[in-house]
Amino acid sequence: MSRAVDFNGGLASAVNHIFHFPDTIEKVMFPSRPHETRDNKGNSIIPVDILETPKEYVFYMDVPGLSKSDIQVTIEDENTLVVRSGGKRKRDEGEEEGCKYLRLERRAPQKLLRKFRLPDNANVSAVTAKCENGVLTLVVEKLPPPPKPKTVEVAIS
Repeated sequence: MSRAVDFNGGLASAVNHIFHFPDTIEKVMFPSRPHETRDNKGNSIIPVDILETPKEYVFYMDVPGLSKSDIQVTIEDENTLVVRSGGKRKRDEGEEEGCKYLRLERRAPQKLLRKFRLPDNANVSAVTAKCENGVLTLVVEKLPPPPKPKTVEVAIS
């Protein structure tokens, strides 16, 4: 019995899946697993979009129902951006007696966690954060490129 192998991506996809090879350099610099919603410790993973501009990296994260006081942003191990929340999304409790929810589909996880290893050119001293309309926006400035080394010609006598 013979098996057909799809060399247009099937074999490569299988090898990449087995060995976890990244498809692009962005996945190495900003590793993520968007298809996973929980990590191995039960924390929910925050969905994120990352934009690179000439001067900065901008992270957009969905944090519906959380306020800025519920979210903690830190830099750990010199270049790891960590976003976590232990807060729960608050629901309006029925003020009148006899009120109850009939359906609760928008459950917010109790703990949110996301870590990003920042590239070498990230200025970890210049990180800003803003939480507005259920979106956390983090801006990490880039360091200026290092000066190019000068070549000095030495005369031979």
